[in-house]
Amino acid sequence: MSPAHRRFLLLEQGVGAAIFNFALNAGIAWLLFHHLDTVPIRGQQSIAGDTAAMPLAWLPGRTWLRALVFAGLGALAFAPVTIVVLDALGVAAQSLRQFILFKASFAALAALVVTPVISVVALADEVTPAVPGGAGRQVAHGA
Repeated sequence: MSPAHRRFLLLEQGVGAAIFNFALNAGIAWLLFHHLDTVPIRGQQSIAGDTAAMPLAWLPGRTWLRALVFAGLGALAFAPVTIVVLDALGVAAQSLRQFILFKASFAALAALVVTPVISVVALADEVTPAVPGGAGRQVAHGA
């Protein structure tokens, strides 16, 4: 992989996705939890419940199967570890402001780690040969 490709995957796919996910999830956290003064670690509307469900919340239409697989893997990889760390730190609840910052940061970190991996997999998809008359147009399989 060329240095330009590595830079693209790290900065545009990783950092860009992290910034976008931070802002998006801060807004989602506020919309879903703004009526609470504190957000409990466990319960029906809680940090643990939201953290475990978050990777499954936004699945793109055309690539739903791949997205579902990555969402499941992301949930399995990040949510339990995060919940154990919060428990170990003695977090029983967070103020709404703390929770919004937590949710946004969690999403940004997950995006920073996962998005470049998804991009590499997408770039590695088999590409069909150029279609005659299609001016060298190539179509990726599985998209």
